[in-house]
Amino acid sequence: MYGTTSLKRLALLGAIEKPVKISSTEFMHHISASSKTAARVLKQLEEEGYISRQLVAGGQLVQLTEEGVGLLKKEYADYQQIFCKDHLDLELRGEVITGLGEGQYYIAKDGYMSQFRDKLDFKPFPGTLNVRLNDESAQMRDNMDFIDPLIIHGFNDGERSFGGGKCYPIEIEGIKSAVIIPDRTHYPADLLEIIAPLKLREALGISDGDEVKIVVRNPQKCK
Repeated sequence: MYGTTSLKRLALLGAIEKPVKISSTEFMHHISASSKTAARVLKQLEEEGYISRQLVAGGQLVQLTEEGVGLLKKEYADYQQIFCKDHLDLELRGEVITGLGEGQYYIAKDGYMSQFRDKLDFKPFPGTLNVRLNDESAQMRDNMDFIDPLIIHGFNDGERSFGGGKCYPIEIEGIKSAVIIPDRTHYPADLLEIIAPLKLREALGISDGDEVKIVVRNPQKCK
């Protein structure tokens, strides 16, 4: 009940940037609870990994952990979804990994390539870059569902049928690219498959294990 509310109050007191000294008696006024409840809430937040605490004379030094900041960012994104239909760009971070090697075969198909050129305004390099999102970004990944995707239709090349999917325009380290999500996929939700007009590993000088920043572009933003 008090989880995110308490984290928000601590953040407003400055506990993201540095440890903040506060007693349970003081904190109870910030969450409208008893001193006993305030002490229990702080202990629980520490046990769940959202804050770090150090007991000192007259109170305790409290600071939000990366997990705590991530939870508030997720809460912030949720409120954007509720109150703002024109969402902001979504910034994600993840680690480059080796994929299954299927991207080159599928992307090179004319039925896909022509749609990519028309809808993304670039001809993709025949291959994909695979990025596994970090924990914080994986939590925010669902927010992509609130951005209108570009639809890629399935087709039949006369020998077999190929399924459709959707694309999200992005920039990866400043390079115009796109995330592709097949309608039928065996990839986990924290794994993104990215296409670009050039070979991203060479253009960015990246290899497995390197972290990259992905900005999912939203054509309509909050005013």
